Amino acid sequence: MTKKLTLIAFVVSLGGFLFGFDAGIISGVMNFASPEFNLDDIQSGWVVSSPSFAAMIAMLFSGRLSDKIGRKKILIIVALLYAISAIFSALATSYEMLYIARMIGGLAFGSALVLAPMYIAEIATSENRGKLVSMQQLNIVLGFFAAFLSNYFFNKYNSSGSAFLTDKTVWRWMLGVELLPALLYFFCMFLVPKSPRWLYLNNKYENAKNVLKQIHGNDKAQEEIKSIEKSLEGKQVKTKVSFIQLFKPSLIFIFSVGLIVGILQQITGINAVYFYATTIFKQTGIGTDAAFSSGILLSTITVIFTIISMYLIDKMGRRPLLLFGTVGIAISLLLCAYGFNQAKYKITPEGIKKLDFKEVTLLTPLINKLYNNDVDFKNELKSILGNKVYSKNDGAILEIATQINATIVLVGILGFIACFAFSLGPVMWVLLSELYPLKYRGLAIGVIAFVNSLISSVVQLIFPWELSNFGNALTFFIFGAIALLGFFIMIKILPETKGKSLEELETELIKN
Repeated sequence: MTKKLTLIAFVVSLGGFLFGFDAGIISGVMNFASPEFNLDDIQSGWVVSSPSFAAMIAMLFSGRLSDKIGRKKILIIVALLYAISAIFSALATSYEMLYIARMIGGLAFGSALVLAPMYIAEIATSENRGKLVSMQQLNIVLGFFAAFLSNYFFNKYNSSGSAFLTDKTVWRWMLGVELLPALLYFFCMFLVPKSPRWLYLNNKYENAKNVLKQIHGNDKAQEEIKSIEKSLEGKQVKTKVSFIQLFKPSLIFIFSVGLIVGILQQITGINAVYFYATTIFKQTGIGTDAAFSSGILLSTITVIFTIISMYLIDKMGRRPLLLFGTVGIAISLLLCAYGFNQAKYKITPEGIKKLDFKEVTLLTPLINKLYNNDVDFKNELKSILGNKVYSKNDGAILEIATQINATIVLVGILGFIACFAFSLGPVMWVLLSELYPLKYRGLAIGVIAFVNSLISSVVQLIFPWELSNFGNALTFFIFGAIALLGFFIMIKILPETKGKSLEELETELIKN
């Protein structure tokens, strides 16, 4: 594997870094933006999930559009949209402006998540394709790590009484720093070549051969050229394909496999955990500051296990990683449900003395009153304090009132993140980049990514409502049960794709 090939894959997958950064940042932003705009559960959920709704549209059309004008051109536009989103999110003066600015970012990451793995698979060889496509997931989790680290320091200096940062400005800086990596991505994208397989798709054969030689060297390039041209013999590649063709007998199996894996990746709640990490950790009663620092631990675990996945994916294969990871996800989520189910909530005279907001006296009637579940406790707090005061001080209140084995929940959350990071996170995109013939690839991945993003956005949108109405325990139990069901389905249907060229996989999986 050449250094040039690795560098190109890394640059292209920087869109994943920006997605991860945006997703990680918002978990800290909402602690300040939500009370400032006095948002209810659904409005808070919409600010967090609105980019995923925009991403659905981008995912549906970006693959097809890139077939026409090129992967590279779309990714340059993606970088520009990220920069615009960062600027206007930081300058938002209303709830509406904030979610619209974030939806612009959603258009960007929706396109990037589809096109980056597609592009990387088209420049890679069969020996290193899994590792290189997984680089997008590595960039995503590095983005999460950078975001949680950034949030931690912004929150730390805001809490220290800095004149520069206040509760009204700190979240704007959290959002605004995304401009820096967005501009880096924009300029770097001009340095990467066009996809050689896209060039073949558009009958630019000499250009494609030159790119392959630049990336792989002459000998390996000749192997790739021979494989591509053999797969195209007697075929009219540049033909218009329609959505209905994905359901024809020769494609229905691999389309169904991709769709099931795409749904499972999001319906188990990964983006709820990422996007609401600070909120979830506050539910354990560890406090706001500790919740921010726990986010760093979460993202560190993610990075470590993503790197492990990159090492294993071309050795063990896609199927074992997906199966082991999914059953681990189910066990971890059910452990979280168990931990939250054991929790009790009580405000004591000693605890109430630690609260320093002016409405604290309103809590006096609740002293020594025991609650067996978080839903009743939080509803009582909201009815007494009002939504705005509660959302601004919920971390401090839960810290003094929650009686829970926080270690169980923390182990469950980190186990979930670790198992996802070496399975459904990176392997799904690798699998999607491999399963489909060249002329169907853009459409098939776009449709599956659309469904993936739809599930993600719905999960993010209703997650605050679920916590308020179902409670922590039932919410995590539902996620765990779905993961367990998904495990048994995948045992039956998952093919293995490691070590085979895209053209070999087409011959093996497509039965004409």
